[in-house]
Amino acid sequence: MPTQPGVRRPQRADARRNFDALIAAARDAFAEHGSGASLEDIARRAGVGIGTLYRNFPTRQDLFDAVYLEEIEGLCRAAEDVAVLDPWDALATWLRRFVGYVATKRAIYEEINRDSPMIRAARDAIYAAADPLLTRAQQTGVARADLSSDDLLRLISGLTAGGYVDDAQRERVLAIALDGVRAR
Repeated sequence: MPTQPGVRRPQRADARRNFDALIAAARDAFAEHGSGASLEDIARRAGVGIGTLYRNFPTRQDLFDAVYLEEIEGLCRAAEDVAVLDPWDALATWLRRFVGYVATKRAIYEEINRDSPMIRAARDAIYAAADPLLTRAQQTGVARADLSSDDLLRLISGLTAGGYVDDAQRERVLAIALDGVRAR
């Protein structure tokens, strides 16, 4: 995955902790308040001063891009981590993680440049993470053979577009969708 050219993860351990705390705080703040979340609130949640936020992320756009890239990297790592599970559990577990990614993306969707090379590379990385999980599930006969990665990711993305009463309802809807992905 390419990194945002203007934002680099610091080398010193304490600076890396601050950077990571800012990313986590921003992800939570954007999920709660959308792209207009207060930068001061993000710094406070991360336990750092506003100067530390600006030192790491000179612009709000840098912060949006960094949160987005962190989500992509986490999603790709999750695909590697679940690959040791049996094929169906690996696919279903990763798709649950994908739901979390989509929720973060929706919170900052209007702020990211969807035509940028970074976003195109991110999309390619997501498909590269999903393809082996789906292929393995199909080869073992637990996932529908007529399903492409594009079909699957669009299905799950579409499910997250709706509002839900609570997390339990979202999980039920996801379970229904996964039932449709299973081979009969």
